[in-house]
Amino acid sequence: MRVRKAVFPVAGLGTRFLPATKASPKEMMPIVDKPLIQYAVEEAIAAGVTEMIFVTGRGKRAIEDHFDRAIELEVELERRNSRELLKMVREILPARVSCSYVRQTNPLGLGHAVLCAAPLVGEEPFAVLLADDLIEAKTPVLKQMVAQYERFNCAIIAVEKVPRHKTRQYGIVKIRGAASRLSAISQIVEKPAPKDAPSNLGVVGRYILPGRIFNHLRALRAEAGRELQLTDAISSLLEVEAAYAYPFDGVRYDCGSKLGYAQANLAYALAHPEIGTDFRRYISSGAWKR
Repeated sequence: MRVRKAVFPVAGLGTRFLPATKASPKEMMPIVDKPLIQYAVEEAIAAGVTEMIFVTGRGKRAIEDHFDRAIELEVELERRNSRELLKMVREILPARVSCSYVRQTNPLGLGHAVLCAAPLVGEEPFAVLLADDLIEAKTPVLKQMVAQYERFNCAIIAVEKVPRHKTRQYGIVKIRGAASRLSAISQIVEKPAPKDAPSNLGVVGRYILPGRIFNHLRALRAEAGRELQLTDAISSLLEVEAAYAYPFDGVRYDCGSKLGYAQANLAYALAHPEIGTDFRRYISSGAWKR
């Protein structure tokens, strides 16, 4: 079965970006002129996904509004004869693509968020994309991963090398044999201490998973104060079937951190077709140092 559905866990509070995220979802924070969540959705569309499933929470209505039609705005743009802007607004979501929304009522972690999407996904293979991880790539990363899934028909997990002292920030995988373009995973651990990490291959926010992962998520038990981790479900999946680590081609910006978000805005502004030339000139002039 081909990958037709993608899950976007967007229920987080975004506390690292307060006060900006007090009344606005962190996924709607712009990189130059486009919100983070739109980059993730565009990546999924480029990979052939046609059903977008958003796992939302309180205060996330702006995401739903963004992917809905804005009739009043379209009418005003038509009145002004702003053809390019009207085309941009109408093409945020192609006609062939649908959006569904489900609530994560309790903040029980990424595994629980993905499990909330189970009724909409069913038994199909599906993608999970975390909008915090913005990845610039010539071939969109999820499209790269779908090609691998179609060859091997099993879970594909995006990874990259991370500094050993930062392993507490990632799920970490151990692979079988020497590292290659696609390597079988023998172990996956959630946020280990550097001394306990089985490698320095960190999981980033792109997954292709079989529908069977929901059985492993349902088997997890949330202890007091403990979240349901997607990593634990993948570890359980590994006991019965293969999963592969995929070191993608691309540059990742950790937009869940202030530094990564600033770096992404700098890189995308320099490459922007409208302001890139002038912005590069401004950076070169040193005027920003004042």
